[in-house]
Amino acid sequence: MTPVVPEGYLGAQARITSGPAAELVEAGYALELADAPLLHHGLGLADLAHVIALREAGVIPEAEGASLLTVLLDTLATPAEAFPYDAVYGDAYNSRERELERRLGRVAGWLHTGRTRREAGRIAFRVAMRERVLALHETTGRFVSALAEQAAAQSATVWADTTYLQPAQPSTFGHYLGGFGEEAARHLDRLEAVHRWADRSPAGVGGVAGTRVPVDRHRLAALLGFAAPGAHTRDVMWSVDGLADAAMAATQAAITVDRLAEDLEIFASPGFGYVALDASLCRASVLLPQKRNPYALAVIRSGAGTLIGRTTGLLVTQRSPSARTDNWLHAYGEVAGALELARRVVSLGAEVVATVRVDRTALATAAGAHFTGATDLAEELVLRHGLDYRSAYRVVGRAVATATEAGQSTLDAADLACAAAQVLDRDLTFDPGLVADAQDPVRCALHRSALGGSAPDRVREHCRALAERVGVAENWRRERQAAADAAEAALVATARRLARP
Repeated sequence: MTPVVPEGYLGAQARITSGPAAELVEAGYALELADAPLLHHGLGLADLAHVIALREAGVIPEAEGASLLTVLLDTLATPAEAFPYDAVYGDAYNSRERELERRLGRVAGWLHTGRTRREAGRIAFRVAMRERVLALHETTGRFVSALAEQAAAQSATVWADTTYLQPAQPSTFGHYLGGFGEEAARHLDRLEAVHRWADRSPAGVGGVAGTRVPVDRHRLAALLGFAAPGAHTRDVMWSVDGLADAAMAATQAAITVDRLAEDLEIFASPGFGYVALDASLCRASVLLPQKRNPYALAVIRSGAGTLIGRTTGLLVTQRSPSARTDNWLHAYGEVAGALELARRVVSLGAEVVATVRVDRTALATAAGAHFTGATDLAEELVLRHGLDYRSAYRVVGRAVATATEAGQSTLDAADLACAAAQVLDRDLTFDPGLVADAQDPVRCALHRSALGGSAPDRVREHCRALAERVGVAENWRRERQAAADAAEAALVATARRLARP
């Protein structure tokens, strides 16, 4: 049975001779309309700017323009949940068109002069995307700040850094945390690049190649608070690389938090006992009364995994010929959702870092065990005895193996001399004090004073650099937000002025 054509259904006077199939509404239109809350405010701004541009170009009569602006201002002030969106008419744009026609009749038709529904939707999406990028940028800055503050507090906390979860070398826990801070700071750069893509205006592009309607694209961009109009009309309308960049930047930010969470879950276990999460970030077991589960870390890990899946899905849908709808059908909600999920994950990570309790005694104990000073001792043999590093490595390795078999936990000068005789067939004498110092975890950590090293002064120096980067990011974000807010206020003021009879 052919569905009844809804009143005001677009195309009913042309080639669309039927209402939409229920299956199309459910699988297509309803999916698009689900983005209405995301796009509602931006669609309102796009409509106002377009009518103002038409007025300034002398295309729309003043009376009709004033009537249209009056209703558009009222629509802008109406929350999305209170607007009569109806999936039977299609996406959010078509529902808005139907409501404007109901209220204004033929006057509403002026709104579509020289503009596709796609243009309005792209404008609204970029407006929403800019907001969410800035929100994730702010949260990422907080995560970097939390890492810098905690790293500075732990700048002299000695621990055994690990590779493959095996004891490697004495270092400082502040140096360990600072590495995540440096990585997270790069996400600020990525998000700023994503914002630059989102801050290009699609307004005035017409169908694909522009419109003969004399609207000024620079003026439209300024009205909407964009930094500039998109340089190429087809690109700014259909390119999807910025979507992938946004999803990838969001995922990368979450993965950094996830990698730290993966470590902290191990470090918080009784087998390590290095750290403890704040009680507000833990959850009790329903069955086991002694349990204190670090639930926040599981939430972070789950969020990062979900983001990887979303980004992968988005990349797959981009594999289509250009200027198609299928690579955009899910994009608005998926990209915005990725940015929002990443914001929540990174925000939770910042709270974990800010409130984590570090057991310095447990870290110091582990730092002096398992021959973590072996590399320093081998380097000492190079510097003091002129051995090439591979020979020194073999001497120390033999000494460690022999001591381990004997149940020893440290090496002395005699152990090294015996190993040197076995490996090098040479009699070498080692200073007992130097051998002991080379294995002292505190001395090992303090001696790593190269740029970016684990010595406390270097750790604090790096933390100051991270704080400076966050300060620069905060200024950038405030400027971008202030520019968008000022443009919106000016746009609404202009619309109100022109709407007066």
